[in-house]
Amino acid sequence: MADVKVTNLVKFHALCLLAERPHHGYEVIKETSRKLGRQASPGQIYPFLKQLERSGYIRVRSTGDRDRKQYALTPRGKAFVHELFDRFSAVVHLAVEKQLRTCAHCGCEIYRGGVKATVRGKAAMFCCSSCAAAYRRA
Repeated sequence: MADVKVTNLVKFHALCLLAERPHHGYEVIKETSRKLGRQASPGQIYPFLKQLERSGYIRVRSTGDRDRKQYALTPRGKAFVHELFDRFSAVVHLAVEKQLRTCAHCGCEIYRGGVKATVRGKAAMFCCSSCAAAYRRA
């Protein structure tokens, strides 16, 4: 994994798209631009795709009448993306961990919403009104 560095959101999002399904380079540029709310340039995308190909993470094949290149993750590329997603998930978890609450009844984590209720004189947080009611009955 040391040979490919994912140093910005454009690269990260390009990998997210390829993890979903194979894409043409133009699709990667347009979809990345749309999702990030700023223009991703061919100069950002195509050298990164070439680097992924040289590292054995994607395969390239020509499709259609115009021989457009379609990029797809290889099994090695899928493992690379999976490891990257695990690392990114750990960072996101640290960022939202302080905002998580735990349902007093079922123990699930609540990021937004939930039901606050007072049970036996103590304030408690629940994921839904059904859990709040079940906890009151217990």
